[in-house]
Amino acid sequence: MSTTDQPTRTRLHPVVERQAQYDRRRRWLRDALLRGVGLRLLVNAHCTGSERVPASGPLIVIMNHIAALDPFVVVGAVTNRFLTPMSKIENYRNPLVRLMTQAWGVYPVRRGEVDRQALDSTIALLERGHAVLIAPEGTRHHSLADPKDGTTYVATRTGAVIQPVGLDGTEQFPGSLLRLRRAQVQINFGRPFRFRTEGRTRIPRDELRIMTREMMYQIALLVPEHRRGMYCDLDALTTDYLEFVE
Repeated sequence: MSTTDQPTRTRLHPVVERQAQYDRRRRWLRDALLRGVGLRLLVNAHCTGSERVPASGPLIVIMNHIAALDPFVVVGAVTNRFLTPMSKIENYRNPLVRLMTQAWGVYPVRRGEVDRQALDSTIALLERGHAVLIAPEGTRHHSLADPKDGTTYVATRTGAVIQPVGLDGTEQFPGSLLRLRRAQVQINFGRPFRFRTEGRTRIPRDELRIMTREMMYQIALLVPEHRRGMYCDLDALTTDYLEFVE
């Protein structure tokens, strides 16, 4: 998700206004399907730090993205509130995925351009105190790659807390089913934080870049070394713009 400096509000995705409607079905979808079937029967999920997830207030959950399964395991692992994921619009061409995203209340994003509707919908959800799930890199990578500054921009505009999540093992699915085994999936929740903005809602691009780098290092801390990619040098990690909220 990329940005420009001065947003002009556009028509929001319907999911913004329908959160209460979706929440009525999300508990069953999460507890019965995602957790009861997905995280117990289809994969063997090991989760650490989920108690760190803030139970209220505007929240951006960020994750590394290595497989199609990633958003499902994160949404299933968070039990103290419901997440509204952002998903690339290409996923809606698959009838099964489209059905699942419509049932949960996912909203699309057009990658490779400034998708004003997705951007404004994300800001609106956060301003109303909801939690969204975003993969800052925008697409799948075996190891962490350089994202655009869209997630950072939204966080600084709204003052939202950022909850980093590191994933490993999701790429084993669905191939693991052919071997009659469950994929071994690790889900690590890190320390939630806000960006230090000194009250500013418009941040210069050079500062946004630094903030984005510091944000991605918080994911790097939660994944195995071979997943860290361009953030493999943990000695270069800084937290000058981060304010941890634990």
